Amino acid sequence: MSRRIPKVAAFLVASALVIAAPAVRAQNLSVAVGGIITSMDPHYHNLGPNNNIAQYFFDRLVHFDNQQRPIPGLAESWRAINDTTWEFKLRKGVKFHDGSDFDAEDVIASFKRVPWVPNSPSSFTAMVRGIEVTVVDPHTLVFKTPAPRPLLPLDMAIVNIISRKSVEAPTADFNAGKAMNGTGPYRFKEFVPGDRVVMERNPNYWGEKSPWATVTTRIVNNPSARMAALLSGDVQVIDQVPTADIPRLKQNSNLRLESVTSNRLIYLHIDHARDVTPFAFDKTSGQPLAKNPLKDHRVREALSKAINRKAIADRIFDGQAIPAGGLLPDGFFGASPKLKPDTFDTNAAQRLLREAGFPKGFKLTIHGPNDRYPEDGKVLQAIGPMFTRAGVDTAVQPMPWATFVSQAGAPNYAFSVMLVGWGSDTGETSSPLRSLLATPNRELGFGASNRGRYSNPKVDEILGKALQTVDTGAREKLLFEASEIAVRDYGLIPLYYQVNLWAMRSNLTYKARTDEYTLAHFIKPR
Repeated sequence: MSRRIPKVAAFLVASALVIAAPAVRAQNLSVAVGGIITSMDPHYHNLGPNNNIAQYFFDRLVHFDNQQRPIPGLAESWRAINDTTWEFKLRKGVKFHDGSDFDAEDVIASFKRVPWVPNSPSSFTAMVRGIEVTVVDPHTLVFKTPAPRPLLPLDMAIVNIISRKSVEAPTADFNAGKAMNGTGPYRFKEFVPGDRVVMERNPNYWGEKSPWATVTTRIVNNPSARMAALLSGDVQVIDQVPTADIPRLKQNSNLRLESVTSNRLIYLHIDHARDVTPFAFDKTSGQPLAKNPLKDHRVREALSKAINRKAIADRIFDGQAIPAGGLLPDGFFGASPKLKPDTFDTNAAQRLLREAGFPKGFKLTIHGPNDRYPEDGKVLQAIGPMFTRAGVDTAVQPMPWATFVSQAGAPNYAFSVMLVGWGSDTGETSSPLRSLLATPNRELGFGASNRGRYSNPKVDEILGKALQTVDTGAREKLLFEASEIAVRDYGLIPLYYQVNLWAMRSNLTYKARTDEYTLAHFIKPR
């Protein structure tokens, strides 16, 4: 408990300021978010904070509501003509921020740019691959796919539509604001990396007008600093609320909370590919092991059974996290009811290590961010001793997200075991399956975030069938099967599902979103 004293003290000091904190200035809103926004380019990096901020400036053909149900966006309607053909009717009268008209050619330009973006750490290519587009008229498009693709409308809720003028714009032009020409509810004003994004209301937006003339999104990845900013009145809304402060927040009549179970899984990615993995060592000599122990199913299972997920959820998150056994929580499409969290069993973990040929265990270093997900550094620090008690002497190396992500993906894949999170951008299990567990395939856009380079032909085969199965019930059964095989093979080790939390001034309201996005145009005065 002593580790929380600084946070509580900061809360009590700041609480004295909240009485005098200014009300929301007329039509101006400041929001503090914990996720680090790495780029303004809407096609560069399929990363939650980037996808969140892109929704201020760019629209998609299909939008999601707060429960990730598809609703019309730039497409007023869509329908399946047959199993491999979709028709999208585009909204008329939509203007880009520069005053130019939106039409079908802008959609084609956006699809063209997605696979073109250089050096993308996690591409959106899977959403547009294999689509043959025909322009019927400026506001009607026909999409033809080589095989049935029932999830195509959900994929269209992921791809941001840019102006055709920006089809070859480099990422730097988006970051500088030169190419920030969308159809969204806000126009770009300023991006200061690591600090803030400033925007102004788009007076010509086709949809519901935002109540805020200007919005400043401040990037504040320190939880205590976010809380202090809220309590002092510097900002009016924060996300990723520190769970230890929830009881006191609930007692403060000047503030209110909103929460919902997230679509984000926090998990461990494991090096499946290398014969020698860089951070597994012999206990006696300290030298790298000659054979990658993580390629042994028994070792992966031992690591999973060594983790006390309930203790993590209860002690670190005060119950505001859900121990995970699968890729998505119950209630999301394709979430298998058969996948339950592994039972915490140190003795079983030790037995499995002996069976795998490691009676004395081995040494391991695990890596992860300490400023990307709520309490991520604490979770890493908790897992280390759990592994050690099971016989795998574990060192922990938390690091800033920017440093971590530059080393965790292609071409480096610098780590052996890493803590990462994934939010299902489509709201169902094909998203984590094809991004995290499918065999990396650039042409298909599969495995774009498969940092463990897991590969299982059976998973690929069943997932491929699922993505082509039109019948909803049959498709869900296939997604059940693919996820059960991948998770039971420990393609990754599920830890917990986040609970998304927002705190705000009591004169504001916000519908909590499963995708954890903080969107100022849906924050309303009460």
